[in-house]
Amino acid sequence: MYNGGSTRKKEEPRDRRLALLRFGMGLFLSLVIIKLGVLQIVNYDFYVKAAEGRHSLYKKLWPERGRIYFSDLKSPGDLFPLAINRSVYTIFVDPARIKEPQKTARALAKKLELSEKDVLTKLTETGSRYEIIKKRVSAETADELKLEKLTGVEYEKEFFRFYPEHDMAAQVVGYLGLDEASEPKGFYGLEGYFNELLAGQTGFISTERDAKGGWLTLIPRQMKNSVDGVDMILTLDRVIEAYACQKLKEGVKKHQAKSGSVVIINPKNGAILALCNEPGFDPNNYNEVKDLGVFNNSVIFTAYEPGSVFKAITLAAALDADKVTPETTYIDTGIVKIGPDTIHNAANKVYGEQNMIGVLKESINTGAVFAAQRVGLNLFRKYVQDFGFGVLSNVELDKESGGDIDMLSDKRDIYLATASFGQGITATPLQLAAAFGSIANKGRLYKPYIVSQFNYPDGNKEKVPPQMIRQVIGERSAKILSGMLTVVVREGHGKAAGVPGYYIAGKTGTAQIAGPGGRYIEGATNQTFVGFGPVDDPQFVMVVKYEDPKAMYAEYTAVPTFGEIAKFLLQYLEIPPG
Repeated sequence: MYNGGSTRKKEEPRDRRLALLRFGMGLFLSLVIIKLGVLQIVNYDFYVKAAEGRHSLYKKLWPERGRIYFSDLKSPGDLFPLAINRSVYTIFVDPARIKEPQKTARALAKKLELSEKDVLTKLTETGSRYEIIKKRVSAETADELKLEKLTGVEYEKEFFRFYPEHDMAAQVVGYLGLDEASEPKGFYGLEGYFNELLAGQTGFISTERDAKGGWLTLIPRQMKNSVDGVDMILTLDRVIEAYACQKLKEGVKKHQAKSGSVVIINPKNGAILALCNEPGFDPNNYNEVKDLGVFNNSVIFTAYEPGSVFKAITLAAALDADKVTPETTYIDTGIVKIGPDTIHNAANKVYGEQNMIGVLKESINTGAVFAAQRVGLNLFRKYVQDFGFGVLSNVELDKESGGDIDMLSDKRDIYLATASFGQGITATPLQLAAAFGSIANKGRLYKPYIVSQFNYPDGNKEKVPPQMIRQVIGERSAKILSGMLTVVVREGHGKAAGVPGYYIAGKTGTAQIAGPGGRYIEGATNQTFVGFGPVDDPQFVMVVKYEDPKAMYAEYTAVPTFGEIAKFLLQYLEIPPG
């Protein structure tokens, strides 16, 4: 028994040593674990990034930009691209992952039509993990290269903006360029106005790579998918646009004009059927343009003194306010005295006794003054505003001007007088088209619009409804004025705008061009014709404008161009004579 006791006594010191050892080892392990926790949690980012061969990767995921399409009035289901995207690739390599540089260089050089020597130099670049071999490689070529399964060669897909119609409707569509941060951005036209909607939403991917370029699977990735842009279908009819733009181009050349514009709208809903400017540009090569002014859409951007086309607006106000009738007469002496100022008729003509029909047919300045004075300044200004002058139309295009009618806020009689025949105030061709559209459409003014439908990436489609702005004049006044304007085409200065078998209404305008300081430039004029047809059921309103042509009057420039396009429209829209 005693022997057993003596044995336990001898083992006690050893047990204490073992206990102390276990405690020490446990303490050591605890400290190690704590240290590792600090390394992994507190200083995680620092030590991961400091690890040899590891590097962060943050990459933007670009969405596909929304496409823009012409419509087809005769075949609504058919669409024609105005702005689309072409898939291209940037081909790059990670030199550290290239196993067979010579073979890889040979394959890349052959497919990409590059120097094998230059490619090999990039493949063997030490210290680099990213070497671009070639940009804007076609999808077909990239697919062929992928079949070769070249280790270390990677492909980055991009979308290249392409405009298949080149210079047609260039000012309508604008172009896709780069902003200050060298990122894609739309400028002018639809590209500028709807840039955010077309661009979609950029995504990203963020993670870490190891020394061999592979993803570190234990480190979580952060990712946000991109959302493609919205497609748009325009009210523009491709056939009408092509014909109108061609005739405008021919007219600018024939009449040696500095520029020209055509806009055609449907007066019943405000839909823009054609919009042309000359000179144009190719959005595919926008950086080759020397005169930046060519980017501006003159139909909405260039407000000018419209001249005698505005007499139709003056007579509309006078008729609707019951201040005149078509048979109201006055005696024209060739001049009107307004205080110290004298207003003359064009070419200093004297017409004697005339009624309001004759004022429009002969385009008599004094007659317009007579009608405006009957209306009075305040009421005249209200009618001008109601027709949509002096404010933006809010058409879906970038860089629109609202024109200037501020002089009608001045109480001096001379300003009412000159405004009556379209001088001293300014308007855009689109404003004129919309205003005449209200005359054609029973006095109802519609907002001009150019996008008929939005197609969203989730499959939803949003049709754009027409928007009536206001009843400007009464239906009876609009009908009477329309009849008066047909006389201009049948018997007056607008004969060349006529189409046999149809009643066409319209008004000419030849106005001096103001230069620096407000003084008119000797011999320089803007020449305009605004008209619509057929009068009994108008299907189109059209404005044709030439800047500073060599001919003296719009009768010889804008009017015949209108007539050519009008004849085509009536045939294309299959409108029977009546």
